[in-house]
Amino acid sequence: MALSQKTIDTVKATVPALEKHGVTITTVFYKNMFNNHPELLNIFNHANQSQGRQQTALANMVLAAAKNIDQLESVLPAVIPVAHKHRGLGVRPEHYPIVGKHLLEAIKEVLGDAATDEIIDSWAEAYGVIAQVFIDIEDNMYKSAKEQEGGWKDFKELEVIDKVKESETITSFYFKAKDGQPLPEYKPGQYITIRVRVPGENYTLNRQYSLSCAPGNQYYRISVKREPQGKVSNYLHDQVQVGDTIEASAPAGDFTLNMEETSPIALISGGVGLTPLVSMLETMVQHRSERNVTFIHSARHEGVHAFSEEALEIAGKLDHGSCYYGYQEPKNKEGNHHFTGYITKEFLEDKLTEDTVCYVCGPVPFMKAVVTILQGLGLPDENIRYEFFGPAMAMEKVKEAV
Repeated sequence: MALSQKTIDTVKATVPALEKHGVTITTVFYKNMFNNHPELLNIFNHANQSQGRQQTALANMVLAAAKNIDQLESVLPAVIPVAHKHRGLGVRPEHYPIVGKHLLEAIKEVLGDAATDEIIDSWAEAYGVIAQVFIDIEDNMYKSAKEQEGGWKDFKELEVIDKVKESETITSFYFKAKDGQPLPEYKPGQYITIRVRVPGENYTLNRQYSLSCAPGNQYYRISVKREPQGKVSNYLHDQVQVGDTIEASAPAGDFTLNMEETSPIALISGGVGLTPLVSMLETMVQHRSERNVTFIHSARHEGVHAFSEEALEIAGKLDHGSCYYGYQEPKNKEGNHHFTGYITKEFLEDKLTEDTVCYVCGPVPFMKAVVTILQGLGLPDENIRYEFFGPAMAMEKVKEAV
């Protein structure tokens, strides 16, 4: 369905208002929607809501849609990772009319008389087109997840077959399918969504965790950092034991290793952001990659550094592999770490070339710093690939976040 020129012009005219009031609109939207449809709290990440990240992410997406309403294909790169998350969470076509109704009502509530009938009608038409894009993409994703060997559509019970403490804050959980069926293959860098019911909580809680080992095993592994106020991470660390079951959706995500490329590659992580990159590193060993591979990790100190020996060992199996790590606050200042403090331009410049493909994962401040350094070193944007914790945000918003 094509939008009329009148609708396009009207939606574009709302850009200044969205730039000024976008987060207020999405905050009102979520509040009203959850008041009227509390069952949706079984899907949405409560932590992202309480910290305002979901509201900001949605405001950014609505603004991007308004700016590009005449060429929606240009926002598809932002739609795909969100669609992956939706598929992992179990977002269904019947949810989109609920979202649309409350989004339009929030625009009217926040903008008041400035939100004329013409504006509301135009946004209703535009939302219908945008929603259908998501529905169609997600429908294909659900089909692919179900139809692959060992695949399933929504959630399935996985049994914990091992639990391994990797550092002071990170613990790995190994899973197999409770029904004994083989687990489907996945791409290195993808994640699974786990759904748990935590005692004392009224709703199920969902979290997405990267698969932290290479594909091809008879198990899945996630490596979870204990967050001080993290309801799910603390439940997993303290309550979930070998033999217990959790529910999970099939692997999803588009932050994945491109095995067809041959140029040098750097895997750069901060904190628990190393988990998808360990999967990528292991995969390149499995495939006996001839690429120049550089694995770089930054942690607060030795005690919270997971997979330190494992990463060194894996990188050592590559013909052209190297591994570096450093600590902001090393406990042993004379230790074997390669840098102290944060990753700097000076540290990276002799380890990368302009054709190096960089995969970056970590907390927002880490992302901001590393991506800015890589751009300063002259790497093209297509060679800088990154994964966020929490809701996807435009890179410019990441730079503004700290």
